[in-house]
Amino acid sequence: MTNYSKLPAILVLQDGTVFHGKAAGKIGTTTGEICFNTGTTGYQEIFTDPSYFGQIMVTTNAHIGNYGIDGDDEESNRIQISGLVCKNFNIDYSRKIADRSIQNYFESGNLVGISDIDTRSLVRHIRDKGAMNAIISSEDLNVESLMEQLQHVPSMAGLELSSQVSTKEAYFYGDESAPTRVAVLDLGIKTNILRNFDDRQVYAKVFPAKTSFEEMERWNADGYFVSNGPGDPAAMDYAIETIKQIVAADKPLFGICLGHQLLALAHGIRTEKMHNGHRGINHPVKNIIEDRCEITSQNHGFGIVREDVERSSLVEATHVNLNDDSIEGIRVKGKRAFSVQYHPESSPGPHDSRYLFDDFIAMIKS
Repeated sequence: MTNYSKLPAILVLQDGTVFHGKAAGKIGTTTGEICFNTGTTGYQEIFTDPSYFGQIMVTTNAHIGNYGIDGDDEESNRIQISGLVCKNFNIDYSRKIADRSIQNYFESGNLVGISDIDTRSLVRHIRDKGAMNAIISSEDLNVESLMEQLQHVPSMAGLELSSQVSTKEAYFYGDESAPTRVAVLDLGIKTNILRNFDDRQVYAKVFPAKTSFEEMERWNADGYFVSNGPGDPAAMDYAIETIKQIVAADKPLFGICLGHQLLALAHGIRTEKMHNGHRGINHPVKNIIEDRCEITSQNHGFGIVREDVERSSLVEATHVNLNDDSIEGIRVKGKRAFSVQYHPESSPGPHDSRYLFDDFIAMIKS
């Protein structure tokens, strides 16, 4: 393992703000939309969540890497974030079941990072100014050069990214003899979602992002699931059309995160890029149908337009965020289709919302 702890690195934001720190992970240069996650644990789950594809992650917890890397904590088959910004990059780790250090992990995954940054100051800046593109480099410390490279990085708004992280070939997950079959549209699915289905005796077939409803229907699934994923949902006409067809056929449908946004778009509800987004494991949400609250795990930079939901004759709100009143869940009137903006598979995060998987299975069986 190479020790880069004394090598300098630089972070430059699109608005010209500069932070100096130390190299972490691979020596190199990386770009992406910078955002922050307030979770106090679960850094490996964050790194491997496909919803973060194309984003530079700022972790607000002071220590990253302190409990090492364990293969069982992966949410996909590779690191998905574009870069990491943290305060303390801990190469030494204490967890006995960990099999390697975060430095080994980043080097093998070709991930560039920067540590020894005043992350509190950085997060306050992003919170006030909004998410923006950024560049990290430990090989080029010239600000003008880095700003020039930043000009060529596309905005997250308008980007279709799910087809880049989705499976290329359909595959199965779970016990083939399970009583319930669910067709999964993989837009960047987290592994723990599939584990939650398996725990509920569901046999899943996971399809590539651009699979048609006609092709999925040939498998004779009992229900359909639309996953989380990266990018701008408004740029995904192919998935919106597939969802329209699933709902029109009155098939049971459950969507999470990006799947929630696409279900909304399929029913005339607009989406919008949020100022900061919601990323953490402590977001309070109220289930307004059952009049109860839950603490949720969240990761999204887009949301659905509340006013459109309030005016809609096709959908109704089921969940709201207690921090900012944004819509966190909807259901389609007269159909067996619902979705939530947050992550009930809770990896990492609290388990308050796992009942939604049970609700979906009950919907299928009814």
